[in-house]
Amino acid sequence: MHPALQHHIDLCNNVSLPAGRHRFLIGSEQVGWIDPRILPELHGFEGIAQHGDAVVLNAALAATLPDIARTIAFRGFYRYRREAFDVRATPDGPAITTIDRGALPAFGIAAVGVHVNGLVRKRDGLHLWVARRAADKPLDPGKLDHIVAGGVSAGMTAMETLIKEAEEEAAIPPELASRAVARSVISYTMLRPEGLRRDLLHCYDLELPENFVPLAADGEVESFELWPMRQALETVMAGDAFKFNVNLVLIDLFTRLNLATEIVAG
Repeated sequence: MHPALQHHIDLCNNVSLPAGRHRFLIGSEQVGWIDPRILPELHGFEGIAQHGDAVVLNAALAATLPDIARTIAFRGFYRYRREAFDVRATPDGPAITTIDRGALPAFGIAAVGVHVNGLVRKRDGLHLWVARRAADKPLDPGKLDHIVAGGVSAGMTAMETLIKEAEEEAAIPPELASRAVARSVISYTMLRPEGLRRDLLHCYDLELPENFVPLAADGEVESFELWPMRQALETVMAGDAFKFNVNLVLIDLFTRLNLATEIVAG
């Protein structure tokens, strides 16, 4: 792996757990890692107890977790997003309860997302649609992004999320978005200003017609540009213009298409 690409992989895996955090269990199943700064805030909630290095929520009271997380948010510890995410002990396990998206980093609970490589085949080679995040986005404003990316809300599948986000973010109709092909799953554990990110990204390729032009439908994207793949690779190698986790998905794309080796060598 070229050092400029390895930089992004290392950046997204910059912590080894427990890193001073407490294990968070619902019943006997570990679902997260508690930020010690919110540990005192958990005292007094029914069904929560500390046992050594673990904070345990009684399994019978798992449904109270959303209310607990909302209360702590309103005390000013993190931003309340009003978007519920499923809480699972393992990626393929059943949803035990839900929690607000804004609380995920503080509780160290894994989040699931989808990222879509919007590809266009032209006479001069493969191209990639690149989005620029709106300047008023709370996380990574103005950074470059995928044509479609988003978190998987509670009760939804990755493909359902993809189709929903594609229409909302880029005005891609469902019949076109549903042609996306699942390619890879990427995970990382990262400390960020908002807290601990334990993300699982479902990566898709979506080949789009040459005459299709995405539209910034919901205001989360400032603009779209269609780039030759070489420009995308050189931008990733040059620095941090792309949102941090987008780099990982693009590195996966470059590797699958053997572009990293060819272009770096050339």
